[in-house]
Amino acid sequence: MAKLKALIFDVDGTLANTEEAHRKAFNHSFAQANLDWVWSVELYTKLLKVTGGKERIRFFVETELKQNISDEQVAALHQAKNKHYQEMVLDKKLPLRPGIMRIIEQARENNLILAIATTTSPGNVNNLVKATMGEDALAWFSIIAEGELVPIKKPEPDVYEYVLNQLSLSAEECIAFEDSYNGVQAATRINLPTLITSNNYTVGDDFDGAMMVLDSLGDENSPCHVLQSEVDIKMGKSIDLETLIEMHRVYTSA
Repeated sequence: MAKLKALIFDVDGTLANTEEAHRKAFNHSFAQANLDWVWSVELYTKLLKVTGGKERIRFFVETELKQNISDEQVAALHQAKNKHYQEMVLDKKLPLRPGIMRIIEQARENNLILAIATTTSPGNVNNLVKATMGEDALAWFSIIAEGELVPIKKPEPDVYEYVLNQLSLSAEECIAFEDSYNGVQAATRINLPTLITSNNYTVGDDFDGAMMVLDSLGDENSPCHVLQSEVDIKMGKSIDLETLIEMHRVYTSA
């Protein structure tokens, strides 16, 4: 049984419910480019199975529209989308999900390592962290591994392998926080204990292999609900660090 030493967070849908903002930003970039493409909630839910914004645009054009698109067109659309998305983030329109700040503060107080493993772009990560946690918050994370650092994105485990290598930790010494099928696949393929907090875009995903699936980490106004679990522990209305440590202990000793 390994001691819990690090918490590794996904970003989009995990730290904050960002996916609706991303969808609107994609549509904004299409309109700016005089394209009649509109990604509905239903379509975007399908497109989220593809990780990475550039990859998502290309997949849409090639599979939904049955057309070709150049790398330059993809890059321009993605750049415009990120610009609009970051404007929304900096306007503080995307709060953290319930319980996230509590867990991060408790982890810092108890000297646990914090890290980020995401497929989103560096600017999106940095701006979201600063806008929701404060200007100094980037320094709280020992490693921020974003989408451009590894050649293959989730559901492949490359980004998690990179983080573990940088931290010199084993998978068993960490907990990954994810929200989607691609995320749980990336983490569990290298036996990384994974806690899922689903959202409206991912609640129907297959989370097989996750340590536990919740609707959120919970707070005073919105208690968490367990949707699926591989551990039998006493649960309160919200998840705190003590609960995480016990969850990890039971899971890794099974």
